[in-house]
Amino acid sequence: MNPVDLRSDTITRPTAAMRAAMLDAEVGDDVYGEDPTVNALQRRLADELGFDDALFVPSGTQSNLLALMSHCERGDEYLVGMDAHTYKFEGGGAAVLGSIQPQPIVQDEDGTLPLDKLAAAIKPVDSHFARTRLLALENTWHGRVLPLDYLRAAHDFARERGLALHLDGARLYNAAVASGVSARAIAQHFDSVSVCLSKGLGAPVGSVLVGSAPLIEKARRWRKVAGGGWRQAGMLAAAGLHALDHHVARLADDHRRAAYLAGRLREIAGIDLLGQHTNMVFVNVPAARLAALDTHLRAAGIRISIGYLPTLRLVTHLDVDDDGIERVVDAFRAFFARG
Repeated sequence: MNPVDLRSDTITRPTAAMRAAMLDAEVGDDVYGEDPTVNALQRRLADELGFDDALFVPSGTQSNLLALMSHCERGDEYLVGMDAHTYKFEGGGAAVLGSIQPQPIVQDEDGTLPLDKLAAAIKPVDSHFARTRLLALENTWHGRVLPLDYLRAAHDFARERGLALHLDGARLYNAAVASGVSARAIAQHFDSVSVCLSKGLGAPVGSVLVGSAPLIEKARRWRKVAGGGWRQAGMLAAAGLHALDHHVARLADDHRRAAYLAGRLREIAGIDLLGQHTNMVFVNVPAARLAALDTHLRAAGIRISIGYLPTLRLVTHLDVDDDGIERVVDAFRAFFARG
């Protein structure tokens, strides 16, 4: 029985066609700027998203870190959501490695940062305070798509206050597909965007940072300092190019399956459906039953992230088909039928 793994869309595996593209990739030394496939991937995303330049890096965490360190200097500050990935889940890299102070802001239910709270958090120009330089947003956030009118308002807000604007767009293409707009229509509001290739797009590794030519030049230096310089990375870049060519439109299938899963779980007594957003489903189950549920699902060949909190996140992706979703529904139903 093939496993059904809903822990994250990061666990996707390269398809046979993607592996073939990787095998055929032309390569060179990227630290010298001589890997043609890396260069093609960088040029592709810079052009597609409307920026001067781009940089291929090993991970989304590094991509965001390079953006923060390229926008800010030591002693600067960036405004960020209290539950944003760059603040909460990336090891405090901005502070630890960049000497950049985060100023967390409590997000609204839809993932937006209230502009009045942002305005109140900006520090005065005074030697007592860190210098507020950057606003960082995340789209999607817990699967939620930031509204386009909010992005326009945030852009205008940042411009009026002399702030740069960065987007952690790890799931940018999920947001675009769900909104029915191009990724460029979202990215145009930002000074830099980090795009992950190894989540819903299904590449084995890698993210791309896009921005102005001077920003990417700084980011390239910081990438080297952080130990992220590639050599013959074209095989990995080829996977990213294949993903952009073949795996963007199909994200709608993940969203459809997540919506179907949410609807079926809602019917099961004992499960409290909290919501479904793009490719993520959130449910609450009684905390006392978490360990038993984990054991039951594993025995059925199903993996989800179960810890000590009653809120569970189930993530659909290209390695989960319709039959897999039905198996998940059946397993949950069987467990809660036991009372």
